[in-house]
Amino acid sequence: MTFGIVDLIAFVGFIAFVIGVSLYASRKEETGEDYFLAGRGLTWWLIGFSLIASNISTEHFVGMAGRGFELGLAIASYEWMAAITLVLVAFFFLPKFLRAGIYTMPEYLEYRYNTTARTIMAAFMMLAYVFVALATVLYSGALALEAIFGLDTVLGIWLIGLLAGFYTVYGGLKAVVWTDLLQGAALLLGGLLVTVLGFQALGGVDVFFAQAGDKLHTVLPWDHPEMPWVAVFIGGLWIPNLFYWGLNQFITQRTLGARSLEEGQKGIMLAALLKLLIPFIIVFPGIMAAILYPQEVTQADQAYPVLIRELLPVGLRGIMLAALFGAVMSSLDSMLNSAATIFTIDLYQRHWKKGQATPRELVTIGRVATAAFVLFGCLWAPIVGRTGSVFQYIQMFWGFISPGITAAFLFGLFSKRTPPEAAIGAMLLGIPVYGLLLWKLPHVAFLHHMMITFLVLAAFMWIVTKLRPLPEPPKMPDAPPIPMETSPRLRWMGLGIVGLTALLYLLFW
Repeated sequence: MTFGIVDLIAFVGFIAFVIGVSLYASRKEETGEDYFLAGRGLTWWLIGFSLIASNISTEHFVGMAGRGFELGLAIASYEWMAAITLVLVAFFFLPKFLRAGIYTMPEYLEYRYNTTARTIMAAFMMLAYVFVALATVLYSGALALEAIFGLDTVLGIWLIGLLAGFYTVYGGLKAVVWTDLLQGAALLLGGLLVTVLGFQALGGVDVFFAQAGDKLHTVLPWDHPEMPWVAVFIGGLWIPNLFYWGLNQFITQRTLGARSLEEGQKGIMLAALLKLLIPFIIVFPGIMAAILYPQEVTQADQAYPVLIRELLPVGLRGIMLAALFGAVMSSLDSMLNSAATIFTIDLYQRHWKKGQATPRELVTIGRVATAAFVLFGCLWAPIVGRTGSVFQYIQMFWGFISPGITAAFLFGLFSKRTPPEAAIGAMLLGIPVYGLLLWKLPHVAFLHHMMITFLVLAAFMWIVTKLRPLPEPPKMPDAPPIPMETSPRLRWMGLGIVGLTALLYLLFW
């Protein structure tokens, strides 16, 4: 592939601009609240774009497009059902978390249950970030660079890790959200460009819809091995969605940094609207690759890189590389900052310093932890390449911890008498239950495994609650550090997003 001087200038210029803006925006990070929550001053548009840019990375451009190549538009349910989940998070979860004034999601479990519950979740999340999330983002990003530009995979992993780690170590969450804003815009525009060029190569939108055929169906049979409709609408897909968008530090951290409840909710609404658009710029190109280049794509995860290689002319490749590189870094910086926040607040300050660490010390420890996580992630990332589909890897392995954490939070939020033993037992029991299902029922959709695991854990927590209920409800913090008012128009907006999602399913049934 020819990589011209214009491509190089576009790529280097964009990356330098993004890093420069992030370092300038975060130049005064002096306290833990500054470094980990951007001083609780984030506005809705920063929150919304940061949520999307953090979520959408090359595991989407590589992995989700690859599933689109094989499975079709049904994989879009991860995006469209996420929009509904975000509405629920905005109005049912976020007010409770902001009212408690927490820095991290594990911190909420200590207020609701005890220190052990907080520590277990913190340990689970750190391990999952390093060995699942960070590794898959690094590997999928390097895979895209190799497929498009011939860069060695291991070299690509370290290049991505060190660049993203540099400004995240320095600037904390404020650096993350500003880079996310710029990289998210580049990501959406770059994805739209590939989609438009794909329509042109096919001969128009009508030709695409005519040739895509069954790949444009979103609803698959109830016994489908990956995306059965039962799991999508009333089953297992809700477990990773609720966990990811409502309880996952990697995502919730920017909403915890909102300047008010309404700003946080508006940011979530913006993210939900953008989620409805994502399949058209990621899954559609995967389907296009199946029509245009079935022989060139020897592995599903190569679908999007092959499309870029074949469609983009010299001069635009550098821009698309910058968009893909930005997508990788925007997810990676968020994961690094969240992992460092959990380590610093939930483990270092809580157990080593017993709450006595100075603000400056917390920032220093956060920076050291971020650097360490970069190194661990880069070392583990090549292992991901041996597991098959990147997208399936990340979705399946979160199943070991997401049902237990989701059950612990749901009972904690809506059951006043559930004791700590129930939450601790559910989080620990989820690993063997889910693992047993994967082993004994390998041909059953892993979303069914997640739902079965969740139901088993919910039954366990219900029984423990009945046998050993708390004598009185726990006293939760109720001194929010920000305004907590919200407007009725936001609720109507949420209903509108749910209606748009239903309309999309009707159009692509």
